[in-house]
Amino acid sequence: MLRVTAAVRRHSWRGLKGSASRAGVSVRNEPVLRFERGSPERRRLLQALERVKSGTEEIPCVVGDEHVWTDDVRYQVSPFDHAHKVAKFCYADKDVIHKAIAASVAARREWDLKPVQDRAAILFKAADVIAGPKRGELLAKTMVGQGKTVIQAEIDAAAELIDFFRFNAKHAVELEAAQPLDAEGSVNTAVYRGLEGFVAAVAPFNFTAIGGNLAGTPAVMGNVVLWKPSDAAVSASYAVYRVLRECGLPPDVIQFLPADGPVFGDAVTSSEHLAGINFTGSVPTFKRLWKQVAQNLDVYKNFPRLAGECGGKNFHFVHKSADVRSVVNGTVRSAFEYAGQKCSACSRMYVPATLWPDVKGQLLAALRQIRVGDPVQDFGVFFSAVIDHKSFGRIKKYLDEAKCSPDLEIIAGGDCDDSKGYFVEPTVIAAADPRHPIMTEEIFGPVLSVFVYPDADYKEVLRLVDSTSPYALTGAIFALDEKVLDEASEILRNAAGNFYINDKSTGSVVAQQPFGGARASGTNDKPGGPHYVLRWTSPQVVKETHAPLTEWKYPYMA
Repeated sequence: MLRVTAAVRRHSWRGLKGSASRAGVSVRNEPVLRFERGSPERRRLLQALERVKSGTEEIPCVVGDEHVWTDDVRYQVSPFDHAHKVAKFCYADKDVIHKAIAASVAARREWDLKPVQDRAAILFKAADVIAGPKRGELLAKTMVGQGKTVIQAEIDAAAELIDFFRFNAKHAVELEAAQPLDAEGSVNTAVYRGLEGFVAAVAPFNFTAIGGNLAGTPAVMGNVVLWKPSDAAVSASYAVYRVLRECGLPPDVIQFLPADGPVFGDAVTSSEHLAGINFTGSVPTFKRLWKQVAQNLDVYKNFPRLAGECGGKNFHFVHKSADVRSVVNGTVRSAFEYAGQKCSACSRMYVPATLWPDVKGQLLAALRQIRVGDPVQDFGVFFSAVIDHKSFGRIKKYLDEAKCSPDLEIIAGGDCDDSKGYFVEPTVIAAADPRHPIMTEEIFGPVLSVFVYPDADYKEVLRLVDSTSPYALTGAIFALDEKVLDEASEILRNAAGNFYINDKSTGSVVAQQPFGGARASGTNDKPGGPHYVLRWTSPQVVKETHAPLTEWKYPYMA
């Protein structure tokens, strides 16, 4: 139980001017381990993989300290071996969700009054635990449960999650040092309160780190959170939740609630206590939540904050001055790592006709070397299966269309097999029509579509890149001509929230490239940057005057 003394209450606005000394927290990006043969990290990971593969974990809903089971039992299966049940869990029903809301709201005031340095200390400690004793477990659960290779799991469930916790804790402490000016006879103080109500955090399957950030960042800013993990990432998400609790997060600050999406959405958006939604997922789901919030505006005490990241149709634009080897290597990694299931993955490429034979040849040569398979048994695979049968079926429809459309030519891959796991070959499709759906719609799989254009038309094609897709998440231009880089940066100014020059469209790093896009890609709140934490506060400004007011009349009135 948190003890809130009078001094702590006063600390919420008095004396904050002296807190700047706590703001100089030194934080750096977590190194990405290599997992070479014989390394200690590889040995520990192999041991953790054996434990994860050996059984089925049971995961309840957690409301406060109470483990709750409902009759709606589900299973998380391994995408590359769907006979393996990774976890048994249950869906929270409306009663459980409403109970969680009530418990959260009851705990909010006490948590919000806790000094930010103390809240931040929980994230710092959790980051250290994940960097050390829990690293192997989190990687193993991400690999087995979400089908990531060892390096993709390391980048996600270790390095990025650790960075989110450390940097957001640092930003939370430093925010208190951002204070308004004082005037003679008075002191002005900004108090960064949590939102009045609860935040609903809706997480995706593809990044363990995103789930931790969606729930953890509002919490460090004094909010209470209902965390709905993805069905396909329950095991790793629960491991993150348990680390937070073991590192001092009080009960009721974050409720862990696997749930059916519409049931969860209906419950949270109908509550008068909804203060915000922190979302990563599909455009239709985010639109549905936004519409529900709009319809229920008269129910709420405040206008809820809506933050969403919804994916993209990310591009690589290649100019005739580009370095072909860099283009090919960057595109292979961006389009096919994690089977193209990154929000930032390249799924459309524009190549000048004079470079296409060389690009095509090197691309096909690279794809012939790619191994697709079980990332646990074979560390040499480049990517594994797509996440589930729904994803597999959606991708298969695009492949079937490509096989019969006169406007499309499959130049690599094109086959898929779901007999054991949801495997899709790395596929490259040449499109004669740059506005064909395969060039405009998000596929979220290992499918790259290519449009070959006349070299001289590059400006028109740049405008085409900007106007083709409703998304604006990430994009890259490959060119060595400085004039072209300037032109492209201007034409594509609104086409991507994260824009890369002579680099692939994936791989943003916390504190280096804060991530997010606009248009249909979301609200572009840039998690990973210092201003993201401000999104989850409701600032109060306090003026304390030390000199009494002795006259109500102004001098001009004399």
